[in-house]
Amino acid sequence: MAGKSKAVRGGAALADSVLRLGEELGLEVKKGFKVGRRIWGAERYIDVILIHKQTRKTLGIECKYQATTGSAEEKIPSAIDDIKAWPIPGLVVFAGGGFSRNIQHFLISTGKAVHFDDLRPWLCLFFGLPLQDATPEKKKIESANSSQAILFDVTHPKTERF
Repeated sequence: MAGKSKAVRGGAALADSVLRLGEELGLEVKKGFKVGRRIWGAERYIDVILIHKQTRKTLGIECKYQATTGSAEEKIPSAIDDIKAWPIPGLVVFAGGGFSRNIQHFLISTGKAVHFDDLRPWLCLFFGLPLQDATPEKKKIESANSSQAILFDVTHPKTERF
């Protein structure tokens, strides 16, 4: 994953990093919010809740960190299912070098998970915030190719039938 410079070092640190990012983006943040019970009676908590201050659009975030390979990633599919029971939209944010490539691809394919390094632009899109942070490489490519604009018509793609 890109942007490993802000790598976190544990589950609590991941939740704290998500909180700080939410604050940097001007969102209201809450941590450890109780939201009912699971099927076997255990209390259900949302690790982090982010709220847009003007629109009140809300997102719950389940934080998953795994430093080394192991069986913890077997619980990931149930985390994806668990957020479906939340009364608000939810997302799994994951980090750590212990997730296998297979589980990383599974998470991303659900549309309900994102690696922490990719969270800032995801949140900007979700909450309708300015997309301010292009990477230095991206900025360099944009400025080098500014005279070579290529436009794609994604609203009315040309289809040809044989």
